[in-house]
Amino acid sequence: MSGIMLVTGGSRGIGAAICRKAAACNYDVAVNYSSARERADEVVEDVKKLGQKAIAVQADWGSEDDILRTYDTVDRELGAVTAVVHNAAIDYETSIADMKMEGLIRVFDVNVFGLFVSAREALKRMSSQSGGPGGSIVNVGSISARYGGLPGDVVYAASKGAVDSFTKGLAHEIADHGVRVNCVRPGLIRTEIFERSIGIEAAVAAAKTGSMLKRIGEPEEIANMVVWLCSDEASYVTNAIYDVDGGRGNRPS
Repeated sequence: MSGIMLVTGGSRGIGAAICRKAAACNYDVAVNYSSARERADEVVEDVKKLGQKAIAVQADWGSEDDILRTYDTVDRELGAVTAVVHNAAIDYETSIADMKMEGLIRVFDVNVFGLFVSAREALKRMSSQSGGPGGSIVNVGSISARYGGLPGDVVYAASKGAVDSFTKGLAHEIADHGVRVNCVRPGLIRTEIFERSIGIEAAVAAAKTGSMLKRIGEPEEIANMVVWLCSDEASYVTNAIYDVDGGRGNRPS
């Protein structure tokens, strides 16, 4: 496989693992980041060491102007994208009783509305109806969409439920454009996000009791599924939502 992949939120955790896996599969990679420039540069260097081209592009995925600038930068420095992975997301831990409107809006700007704008821009470049080569869009959702999320995480879980619906609707709408659309829903994965919330030790403990495989997942295990979905090996796969969660969302009651 080969092509040009844009990974949002690509500087750390799952996003960084996706970038490295993509490079190993011969993709040139655009590493989007919000604030962690040094981390993004490290990922770029890792991609280059694997023999692929890479750039880091700062952008707030809740800003239409930033999204447009990102696609223009990728066009100019790498070429038109053939795969887009929507991984960037933010959290807003709160009870609904204490929720502030600005926090709710901010989460949906990044986690949902940005995906709509980005998909529009990707389609302009990929659509076979416009002379493009076709391509793949993978949305990184969350298993929290199935059960409402961890305590205080209703806003995040709801935004990821919207990602599920967006995936299904977009897949139907652009199937005739040669663009496949799928979603990967991670469960508890060993990433820095837990350092800002329940803590990684608590996440590991929750995974041991809450998943069939009785362990936390690794970012690379998500990356494997995401990059496969972008590949020709998944050429007959679209409109699908894959849970990569150790069985967390499918445990018998």
